[in-house]
Amino acid sequence: MQDSPETTSGRGHAWKGYALVALAALCWATGGLTAKWLFTPTGPDTAAWRVPPLGMTVDPVVLSGARAFSAFAALIIYLVISRRYALRISWRHLPFFALFGVVGLAGVHFTYFKAISYTNVATAILLEYLAPVIVLIVSVIFLGQRLTWTLPAGVGLSILGCALVVGVIGGDGLAVSPEGIAWGLASAVFFAAYSLMGRYAARRFSPWTTLVYGLGFASIFWLLYLGGPWGAADAFAAPASTAAVLFIAVASTIIPFAAFLKALHYIDPTRATIVATLEPVIAGVAAFVALGETFGAIQMLGGVLVLGAIMLIQASGVAEPVRPFEVPPAS
Repeated sequence: MQDSPETTSGRGHAWKGYALVALAALCWATGGLTAKWLFTPTGPDTAAWRVPPLGMTVDPVVLSGARAFSAFAALIIYLVISRRYALRISWRHLPFFALFGVVGLAGVHFTYFKAISYTNVATAILLEYLAPVIVLIVSVIFLGQRLTWTLPAGVGLSILGCALVVGVIGGDGLAVSPEGIAWGLASAVFFAAYSLMGRYAARRFSPWTTLVYGLGFASIFWLLYLGGPWGAADAFAAPASTAAVLFIAVASTIIPFAAFLKALHYIDPTRATIVATLEPVIAGVAAFVALGETFGAIQMLGGVLVLGAIMLIQASGVAEPVRPFEVPPAS
């Protein structure tokens, strides 16, 4: 029985790209909320939560390794069963996938958590979401993207909105240290690299191919960093934490990263990273609903600014979509 090839129309409507990135932001936010539940032990700060705390703490770096291992295992099983064509690549493509996996997947999480360890969550999120600035500069200078006033305006609005949502004003504020700034900026660079490499991959591979090999090399990175698979064992110490890790692996890793890569068939990386700043907005609303956290007028204004940035760049038109990836005929 032959595989059922998946083809992509590179000239599809731009709304597909925006919708896919919005889906990715929703999934990342949901996963972030689940991760916070894993990171937070029982204590006074959890008294107002509308869901019961786990009662144990999972280290963020251990969770990153566990999610990579679990996501890779789940995805490769799925592809072997239903999309074997996505596993066919040339050996000469392995260096790209290694770079994509280590920098674009493992690197983003590693640098983000390091930034948190030296600053706070609000500072780390704001620094990571400077990525649209980097993507815009690289795209205009090196990739020939036409610069219109709407793109830098959209980038500025989205970053300002993100800053308000994460509590730069009226919240915990920024926690500045040289190490924290360095790691936070590194996370922005890695997220920008993920977006730009994803655009490159969209011309050559299916999103499933890019993601499965990227996760494979990300898993190798975490194996080395954690000292072997047992380094992530703490994440699976309880049935509830195991279920949460598996949920994050699928709902916050496989689905959003694949959706983001697919979106790059329809919109350019600058627009995609701007739309991705919906993540802290969605996370803030979800934390208000599920955990009883504050989401006040300033955060609402930030959300409005992010939505305004998305509407602005959407109204400005889109770059020419990439040539669609063509699945080779099954042999």
